[in-house]
Amino acid sequence: MCATLLNTKSFRVTGKNPISLKEFNPASTGDYTTKDTAESQLKRDTEMLSKLQYRLYAENRRSLLIIFQAMDAAGKDGAIKHVFSGVNPQGCEVTSFKKPSVDELDHDYFWRHYSRIPARGNFGIFNRSHYENVLVTKVHPQFLMGEMLPGVFSVNDIDNEFWEMRYKQIRNFEKTTTENGTTILKFFLHLSKDEQRRRFLSRIDDPEKNWKISSADIEERKYWDDYQKAYEEAINKTATEFAPWFIIPADHKWFSRMLIGHIIVETLTAMDIKMPEISAKEREKLQEIKESLV
Repeated sequence: MCATLLNTKSFRVTGKNPISLKEFNPASTGDYTTKDTAESQLKRDTEMLSKLQYRLYAENRRSLLIIFQAMDAAGKDGAIKHVFSGVNPQGCEVTSFKKPSVDELDHDYFWRHYSRIPARGNFGIFNRSHYENVLVTKVHPQFLMGEMLPGVFSVNDIDNEFWEMRYKQIRNFEKTTTENGTTILKFFLHLSKDEQRRRFLSRIDDPEKNWKISSADIEERKYWDDYQKAYEEAINKTATEFAPWFIIPADHKWFSRMLIGHIIVETLTAMDIKMPEISAKEREKLQEIKESLV
C-alpha cells in the first residue's frame, strides 16, 4: 500500500482520556495541501477496500460495522457513496435510521438495530444509529415520552443517572457485538457551524438540492451548542478500544472521504483476514474434476 501523509491515530478516540470537540479543527486537512493528492489516495484505498471485502466475504468468520453520525449537511451520504464506490453490493448493506415507527417504539431502542448488524463476511453501514437515543433525545428529552419507559412519566424523571445507564447499555451492546465477530468503527463527521450555513444556503439556492433541506433542519440548527455538548459527552462515554470513535474533520469533503476510506482500509488490513484453505484431499478432488471437464 502506498504511504500516506497522515497519522490516523490522531483522529482516534478510545476513552482513555476525555476529549473536547474544540480540540479538533473541522477545517483540518492534515498534511494534505491539495484535493488531487487526497483523491488519489482515496482511489488507491477504494481499490484496496474491494480486495479486502472479497477476502472478508471468503473468510466468512467476521464482519465490519461502520457507524456514521453527524450534524445535518456534514456529508454522510456523500462519504458513503464515494468510499464504498468499488464495493460489491452483494456483501454490503446500508441502513438509514429515520424517526422510529410506532412498532419500533414498542421495543427497546436497540431492537431495530439488531437485525441490521452485518452477517459474517459482510459490511454493514449505519447512516445514523442507536446513538440518536443519546443525541436527539438528549437535546429534546420530550421525545422519550414516546418510548413509554417504566418510571419515566415526564422529562423531570430523566436525570443524569438515566443517561449514564444509556451510555452503559451502548457500551455493552457494542462489546457483545464485537465479541461475536463484528468489528465496529464509529465516525463523527465534525462540521463547523459556518460551513453548515454555507451548505444550507447552497441547497436553498440550487433547485436540484431543495429536497435536501427542510424547515426542520433550520429549526434544529438553533440547538447547535446543545448538540455539540451531546456529541462530546456521547463520544467520551462510549469510546472504547474495542469500538473507537474517529472525529473526522468535515469542512472539506475531499479530506473527510479520504480519511474515512483510509481508516477502514487500515482496520481491515490489521484484521489479517485469511483466505479459506482446502485440504490436500479436496485439492486432489478438484484436479479430478478439472480433468473430467470437457
